[in-house]
Amino acid sequence: MQKMIEKLVSDALAEDIGQEDLTTNTIVPPEMRCVARLFAKQDGVLSGSRPFRIAFDLLDAEITNWQQPVGDGDRFQKGDLLISFEGRAQAVLTAERTALNFIQRLSGVATLTTRYVERIADLNCRICSTRKTTPLMRQLEKAAILHGGGANHRHTLFNGILIKENHIMMAGSVSEAIRRAREGTHHLMRIGVEVQTLEEFDEALAAGAEVILLDNMSNDLMREAVRRAADSPVILEASGNATLDRVHSMAETGVHFISVGALTHSAPAIDLSLLIEHVPQ
Repeated sequence: MQKMIEKLVSDALAEDIGQEDLTTNTIVPPEMRCVARLFAKQDGVLSGSRPFRIAFDLLDAEITNWQQPVGDGDRFQKGDLLISFEGRAQAVLTAERTALNFIQRLSGVATLTTRYVERIADLNCRICSTRKTTPLMRQLEKAAILHGGGANHRHTLFNGILIKENHIMMAGSVSEAIRRAREGTHHLMRIGVEVQTLEEFDEALAAGAEVILLDNMSNDLMREAVRRAADSPVILEASGNATLDRVHSMAETGVHFISVGALTHSAPAIDLSLLIEHVPQ
């Protein structure tokens, strides 16, 4: 994962810098060093400290005295000092925005995940992510989900079988799609299928699906699906329209997981500020 993050951050730096940081290079002497302190401007949960640090390392910031009183997955409050370090001022200033973009975005994902997790903390149900991630940011955003106390769905299409509406359409039926999937993989791979009606649910259950996603069902329909699966080891997941206002009532139906695309596609960035001071030579 380290090499993936380095490549991603390197590309982000190249996109931002272009040929050079003209402002910094004309104002700040190459030998000047600085102390940088990252502060929270609102409450949240931290994620993304690795790409944050890597952004400075890739520009040879010569970082010393790195201190991080708040780790990934830790809660923080407005005004808290999250990270502090000393480094070459030119490199720190040039990497600043890219580093902040990563840590603010990922802390936003972790923070929103925690809000969802807290809403159903009294119930035997887990919040999980989806593949609705920012292109090329999937591994980092999936890590942020864990930092926020959530669980992860499959990371890639290669990770598992999940039969969705269009697959069922191409196969002709739920049971036929499950049959083809089972014949095309090995016995250690679970078969998941997304259903929209109780008729499809019954068909998936009878065909031996190990995981059934209840897509955009009402709470009443989900409760009935849970009742029908009472004697089965099948894992039930609710998906679709899982808002913060609704997620508790969804969990009360008895499903095991609730997948929330908003954790990654709609999480607002957390407001953080990097304050820099000159270190006298």
